[in-house]
Amino acid sequence: MDIETDAAFAGLAGQAKLLADGVTTSAALTGAAFDRIKGSELNAFRALRPEAAEREAAEADRRLAAGERAPLLGVPIAIKDDVDIEGLPTAFGCEGDFPCATTDSLVVRRLKDAGAVIVGKTNTPEFGQWPFTEGPAFGATRNPWNPAHTPGGSSGGSAAAVASGLVAAALGSDGAGSVRIPAAWNNLVGIKTQRGRIETDSELFHGLTVIGPLARTVADAALLLDVAAGTGRTFQSAADREPGKLRIGLSTRIPFTATKTRLDPVVRAAVERLAEVFAGLGHEIVEVEPSYGMIGVTFLPRSLVGVRDWGLRVPSPDLLDPRTRSNARHGAKLAGPALKLARAAEPLLRKRIGSVFGDVDVVLTPTTATPPPKIGTFDGLSGWQTDQTMIAACPYCWPWNVLGWPGVNVPAGLTGGLPLGAQLLGPSHSEERLISLAAQLESVERWQDRRP
Repeated sequence: MDIETDAAFAGLAGQAKLLADGVTTSAALTGAAFDRIKGSELNAFRALRPEAAEREAAEADRRLAAGERAPLLGVPIAIKDDVDIEGLPTAFGCEGDFPCATTDSLVVRRLKDAGAVIVGKTNTPEFGQWPFTEGPAFGATRNPWNPAHTPGGSSGGSAAAVASGLVAAALGSDGAGSVRIPAAWNNLVGIKTQRGRIETDSELFHGLTVIGPLARTVADAALLLDVAAGTGRTFQSAADREPGKLRIGLSTRIPFTATKTRLDPVVRAAVERLAEVFAGLGHEIVEVEPSYGMIGVTFLPRSLVGVRDWGLRVPSPDLLDPRTRSNARHGAKLAGPALKLARAAEPLLRKRIGSVFGDVDVVLTPTTATPPPKIGTFDGLSGWQTDQTMIAACPYCWPWNVLGWPGVNVPAGLTGGLPLGAQLLGPSHSEERLISLAAQLESVERWQDRRP
């Protein structure tokens, strides 16, 4: 193996094994990661921590030499810039002079305890509001499959970093598809976790947002999830076992959004092809239509009040995008009874939409309605125009954030050299089933062999 060129795509578990076997060192892997980051034109990172990472790598090498082992000992990874890392600001995509965090968040502490070397924080749009990773604070983050296109968002920096081999895996967060959408548009596995699976220091966007992994393989995503959630080998074991014969519900219906939406025929064909692959693996495929109803009415108060909450933390509100300021004002008006009613509706929504799981074990849907848009598609749009354009591209993910249930994006092939994705959706606490099914699909699709 040529360590310089091959270790970048060896994967999370692969790099951990190289380190444990003494084939390379954490210092070498970390140094190579920084060299790739500095040479990259993707603009994936908002902040780097080279000195701290160098110290962490040296300590990892000392522990490895002493015979110690830990799940991620010495492996470089990245984290989205909505999570506190001691010594770095948490700007969450915004301009301004943010103070540095004085402590690590719980998930960062878990990663460090597992031996991970954190190279830096990845770019995200302001408060993670949009499925594109662009903004005046940092410019545009680009898709490694075609730099003229967006990697998606809001975990676009994490996705671009992983897809291009800057790091083997990264954490993102998902409040309306923000892990699954960039995973789809970068040929990655992205897991939207069960609400509460990865504990956070405070509730994010009133229960909509969860932290989740992005990786090139199911096994790597499961490994990072186990570490971040403190679940031992629960999800790695799921990735290693067969899912059994399942009844999979194929759904291309778009939930009601009050905007014009249309499923691109290219995406439809890609998802239907995966359904055929699943059938070939012995699963039963049936068409279903989850009863989404007017679930969007309960999404908006939670998301907009969440924008208001984050807006109260920024040092320079006048530097925020006008669309962000508008959303924060709307959120302030919804912070009372509307928010309470939205939260109170959740059990009824779970019962109604969850009834689909009386007929099927898993629901298969598109992750997005279109391939990745070009950089600048959303420039100069008003708030309403942005919402319309955004929803037209990404109308499928957000209901599962309202429900708090898990979903996994799986790569669904390429169109014109750009990746597409499909999502596997399950009921409460069904990550193990989804991961097992995704791993089985990966064994025949071999999406990890594709590189930008």
